[in-house]
Amino acid sequence: MSTPETQPLLATHTSGFRPLSRWSVARWAPIPLRLVVGYGFIAHGLAKLERGPAQFVAIVHAIGTPAPHFMAWLTILVELLGGLAVLLGAFVPYVSVPMAAILLVAIFTVHLPFGFTSIKLLAVTASGPEFGPPGYETDLLYLACLATLVLAGSGPVAVDGWITARLRRKR
Repeated sequence: MSTPETQPLLATHTSGFRPLSRWSVARWAPIPLRLVVGYGFIAHGLAKLERGPAQFVAIVHAIGTPAPHFMAWLTILVELLGGLAVLLGAFVPYVSVPMAAILLVAIFTVHLPFGFTSIKLLAVTASGPEFGPPGYETDLLYLACLATLVLAGSGPVAVDGWITARLRRKR
């Protein structure tokens, strides 16, 4: 049985194929994006802490960022807290702005000279593969995922949905 939302979609398919409705599995699509983006940002933030924040401060200074100590710590905090927020589906439109800024800075200050491809296999030796510097491909993928989450929402099992439902009940 079709609903008003699916009637136009069903009318275009005469082969018996029934497209996914708004209430089907398609509504769960943002969850893999949240998991990958959230985990990815947290992993990058933790890696900066594990290597030593002073090392990241030196990198930020080398690319000419003003106030490198402050900006390095700000980047680490955005990666950790923003990653956690995306993972939980909390305040995604808000945390996406500084997260996108970090990605854009990474593209234009680090990755752009190395081209698009993020994996550059240089050689395979007895000790394993050797890779060249990554391009901006992965940064663009993260930006596309963040844009999708902002435009389409965080999906079910998200803090944003819980907050919205709670605010509606109070009215």
